Amino acid sequence: MLVQHEEARKNIIEIARDIFSHFGFKKTTMEEIALATRKGKSSIYYYFNSKEDIFKAVVEKEAEELKSELTRKISDIEDPIERLKVYITVRMRKLNKLTNFYTALKSDYLSHLEFIEEIRKSYDLDEVRIVSGIIQEGIERGKFAVEDPHSSAVAIVTAMKGLEVPLFINKEHGNFEARLSSLINFLFYGIVKR
Repeated sequence: MLVQHEEARKNIIEIARDIFSHFGFKKTTMEEIALATRKGKSSIYYYFNSKEDIFKAVVEKEAEELKSELTRKISDIEDPIERLKVYITVRMRKLNKLTNFYTALKSDYLSHLEFIEEIRKSYDLDEVRIVSGIIQEGIERGKFAVEDPHSSAVAIVTAMKGLEVPLFINKEHGNFEARLSSLINFLFYGIVKR
């Protein structure tokens, strides 16, 4: 019975994920989720207390997907420079596809939901911790010329966040991959002639 319950929850989360991605949190209704899952609305309430609970489960699933993919992609890379480049590349590509998680991170409309602030804080702390660890290793191996890995990590994370909207939305400045490559080159090499 427990297995069936979990399978039903996963199914609702997957279907709701598509609906939230398409219509957004505000415009999505429990009726639409129930209809898409081919369940009665009361059946949906058996698994989730509210639309907010479903959205929370969707956002947590996407956050876990991002974290898993990042961990998998960077875990076998020895060179800190290459690991940081892969981290940034995978992060930006994956975040561009995780509509609900990205919306949860950025939308002012969702700020009233308590869990959103918790997810944002947790994600920010994890990201700075990972990037700081990569930088620290790069310093120890003589690859990076910075004094404070934490401050450098905060700067890199801030730069990535600031470039998300132009990178994800603004299509007139070339394709996504070309713009991402430019971002990485800028983060690593800046504009100063050496």
